[in-house]
Amino acid sequence: MSNQIRVGFIGAGANTRGRHLPGFQEIDDVICSVVCNRSRESSEKVAKEFNISRIAESWTEVVNDPEIDAICIGTWPYLHAEITNAALAANKHVLTEARMARNLIEAQSMLEAAKEKPNLVAQIVPGPMTFEFDATIIELISKGEIGELREVCVTDTGCQLALSDSPIMWRQDFELSGHNIMGMGIYHEIIHRLIGDEPIWVIADGAIFTKERNDLQKKEKVRVNIPDCISILGKYSSGARMIYHFSGIESGQSRVEIRLNGSKASLRLDLKNNVLYRADLGSDVEEHIDISPEKKGRWQVEADFIDSIRNGTPVKLTNFELGVIYMQFTTAVHESWTNEGKKINIIGNPQ
Repeated sequence: MSNQIRVGFIGAGANTRGRHLPGFQEIDDVICSVVCNRSRESSEKVAKEFNISRIAESWTEVVNDPEIDAICIGTWPYLHAEITNAALAANKHVLTEARMARNLIEAQSMLEAAKEKPNLVAQIVPGPMTFEFDATIIELISKGEIGELREVCVTDTGCQLALSDSPIMWRQDFELSGHNIMGMGIYHEIIHRLIGDEPIWVIADGAIFTKERNDLQKKEKVRVNIPDCISILGKYSSGARMIYHFSGIESGQSRVEIRLNGSKASLRLDLKNNVLYRADLGSDVEEHIDISPEKKGRWQVEADFIDSIRNGTPVKLTNFELGVIYMQFTTAVHESWTNEGKKINIIGNPQ
């Protein structure tokens, strides 16, 4: 029996070209067989760059191709559910780009489709920003090094949305992104990975300062329906507080960090400089934590996907169950923000 796995690519943006295609091509007996991008011209360009033998005119052609074993979805979120559900129905394994879907309903449909085909692998690309530190942080928490977790603070700011004459990006287009706001869902998935807990309620407040932006595709001004910045408060089931802040309007030096404040110590992960610090309770002195080589995680998403297909290894980074969890959070934040900061209870999160 052949161990060869033939992968079809739907959407070939920066992450697909930068990570997925090279990652799959490094694995023995994995064939990058066909690509379908937004236009024939762009499909041909990607096919030539990565020596892919065929292009497809439509994503349905890739999904229904009997020669294809697995689908890598690199589109914007608006197609994730539709393609995933069709691919699973066609008995194809699925690796889909994060953010799982536009909203909770779409994400739940994907999970249900995956449950109907338990013999197939269904995986979401995980948030990679903390791979290097995950094992160390999880170990420090589990060993009680920071004591009882009191606060989880996530900050991710930049100036990418500050200029009102900048054209609309796909992340700001509600039709393409739905309830996703900047990096919120991806960071929330990472936090779940680190602490294994979910909020029981959230309150969100955000703002759209540039109400309309130029759409370069439509060649007209369109209304913006996703916030330029948002702040989120919540409480985890453990009792720890959640404080998230995401902003695209902060000029000057950007801030990208995760803080885990405990009853004995605090951890600060500076993702701008890729450094982890620890400080004892009541101290303003931070200790740089060296990450031992054997604990450093790395990008191996494609290898993990193929391993799950070939050997039945359970998907950890990231399975559809966790995807639905972070989409439940994402949708609750959207509901709170659009209802003037209404407190939204989150019920039924599996732990």
